[in-house]
Amino acid sequence: MAVKNLLPLAGAVLLAVSVSACTSDLSSSNHNELITLVDQGTFSAGGSVIEAKETYDPYHPKPEGMTLHGDHASVFYQIPQNARTLPLVFLHGAGQSMRTWQSTPDGREGLQNIMLKNDYAVYLVDQPRRGDAGRSTVAENITATPDDQLWYGQFRMGLYPKRSPNSQFADGEEALDQFFRQMTPNTGAFDQNVISDAMSAVFDKISEKGGILVSHSQGGGPGWLTAMKNDKVKAVVSFEPGSNFPFPKGEAPEPMENNGFFGKVAAMEVSMDDFMKLTKIPIIIYYGDFIPTAPTHDPHQDFWRCVLKMAIAFADTVNAHGGNARVVHLPEIGIYGNTHFLFSDKNNHEVAANLLAFLHEEGLDRR
Repeated sequence: MAVKNLLPLAGAVLLAVSVSACTSDLSSSNHNELITLVDQGTFSAGGSVIEAKETYDPYHPKPEGMTLHGDHASVFYQIPQNARTLPLVFLHGAGQSMRTWQSTPDGREGLQNIMLKNDYAVYLVDQPRRGDAGRSTVAENITATPDDQLWYGQFRMGLYPKRSPNSQFADGEEALDQFFRQMTPNTGAFDQNVISDAMSAVFDKISEKGGILVSHSQGGGPGWLTAMKNDKVKAVVSFEPGSNFPFPKGEAPEPMENNGFFGKVAAMEVSMDDFMKLTKIPIIIYYGDFIPTAPTHDPHQDFWRCVLKMAIAFADTVNAHGGNARVVHLPEIGIYGNTHFLFSDKNNHEVAANLLAFLHEEGLDRR
């Protein structure tokens, strides 16, 4: 059942709305092109309930007599006029929320609007225990620990305060301030199974015809699990997934040593039956610039060196089992300067054009 039937707009008919991207004094982009929407809204999917252990007493409320609904995904969706058959379902990475896909740190249009203008319905997800889906069933101690400069390096913007040479990350201190302020903490422990269960519920809710999963970074691991759990995932687009690439038992590479701060880059083993589900759908994986081919003393870049090697091994394994997976390292196709956030860098339209070409080539852009 489609979401628009579950969440009707006021009145008996859908309302067509023309909107443009938010204007910003940070932006020099042209935001005048209109997007005509026939539906938009929000909903939750998946999750669990901590049941009451005692009868509720409204005059003396206590936790044992009450329930807690949590660990669901929170979804914001927009459906354009004449939408293509398969929508895009976006899952963010570590420290991020659905804001990842929205306006860029310097106020240009993000992948959300770019894909809407290309007639794709978009479903932006906050994963369980993050952002608008912050209601967790497990406790978490959230500390105010300064870490901006660590992530600046880990996301390959440079070694703070220097920018990587010819970086495509947005210019100026205001853009960097905006980027730091879009980060948000976990309200419960990161759990790939909890996230993938909720993501599977999202796919069950949005369309009987399925959709295309678009993940980023830490969202890559739950993304592979989601595709293995639900055949409504018709393709996977993954921007710079990190560890937790799935391999059939007995075929996973050894964990890869590096000079980074997050330990060895390791794979996860799954059953052959589950792995074979990934061979039935098109998969494309993107990586940006500033990833060396040989070991380096830069801890951030050395981590990504091993991740890229693991991604290539994963794609090779998928293809060896009859699948259709590819890794696109942007500098190798003439697209330079991209950070870990390649879909919101200054050349994000160029990156999006490559994605659109992939969707067309694989027949995923049909109406």
